[in-house]
Amino acid sequence: MPTHIVTVEIGPDPAPRLDKALARDVPEEAHLSRSRLMRLIADGAVRLNGAPVTDSRARVAEGDVVAITVEEAAEVETAAEPIALKVMHEDADLIVIDKPAGMVVHPAPGSPGGTLVNALLHHFGGNLSGVGGEKRPGIVHRIDKDTSGLLVVAKSDAAHHGLADQFAAHTVDREYIGICHGLPDPADPRLNGVRGVNFEAGAVLKITTHLARHKTDRQRQAVLFQGGRHAVTRVRVEEPLGPVTLVTCRLETGRTHQIRVHMAHVGHALVGDPVYGGRRKVSDKLLGADLAEVINRFPRQALHAARLGFVHPVTGDDMSFEADLPPDMAALLQGLRAAGL
Repeated sequence: MPTHIVTVEIGPDPAPRLDKALARDVPEEAHLSRSRLMRLIADGAVRLNGAPVTDSRARVAEGDVVAITVEEAAEVETAAEPIALKVMHEDADLIVIDKPAGMVVHPAPGSPGGTLVNALLHHFGGNLSGVGGEKRPGIVHRIDKDTSGLLVVAKSDAAHHGLADQFAAHTVDREYIGICHGLPDPADPRLNGVRGVNFEAGAVLKITTHLARHKTDRQRQAVLFQGGRHAVTRVRVEEPLGPVTLVTCRLETGRTHQIRVHMAHVGHALVGDPVYGGRRKVSDKLLGADLAEVINRFPRQALHAARLGFVHPVTGDDMSFEADLPPDMAALLQGLRAAGL
């Protein structure tokens, strides 16, 4: 079977053992879990600074170079699947979708089907109009599986390149609606003391950090102030609701899990976030047991991509779209408001 080499340079402050350091530093697109890395090490498929190594506990240091020989994965043709889509706009060059929570955008290990791309292949009659032969045809941005809301997908080469350029330049207008724990209040001295936080006109909370994959947990992102990728989120309070708050979040950059990790960084994790929300619970003393239970058992991060604006990459027209809150978030807000919060 054909193989390829994944080369990794160990970054600053690594975990002391090889498998943990690789789990942090190996490129995401390599799709190498820590358990698979351990198997590859044991099988003799890893070289550390040119020398074979078979012990996952081998010591590593910053600057070490690791070469991993990986068998090429068998190509799996992405199948068209008759999955219903909520189409907000469609023309010859692009389509705007209101994605439901629970749908993965692109097939990946662990999610080979039932994705937005599977649905689009069916919607377009079996292909995505070529779109330059890209591995992820037409997908110029993504939102998390359990985040709902607006996505634009290219249908032509011109749209693909034009949209990609706008996302790279951070000129796409993206606004999310979220429900977070607590109240991000500019008068809160604790919040003003959090590194990377400042307030702009109109009591807009600006969070500026770098983000990178967590050292030991590949499923998480971590806040950094050196290394990683620059990330900026702006948060505005819309409606305090007792122990939680309705907020809007605008993305200046669009990093993986950006809003979720930034809200957790400032101590106001999103309701229902299974990764960054920790074990934070709402007390039933204020809300009553039933409503507190609804909040504490909300089945996903309460986050919705509500607004999307961009310049049409072919016609030059200004395009702007809004998507109503999904039923689960709308019902949660209705219950909070009915409680007089």
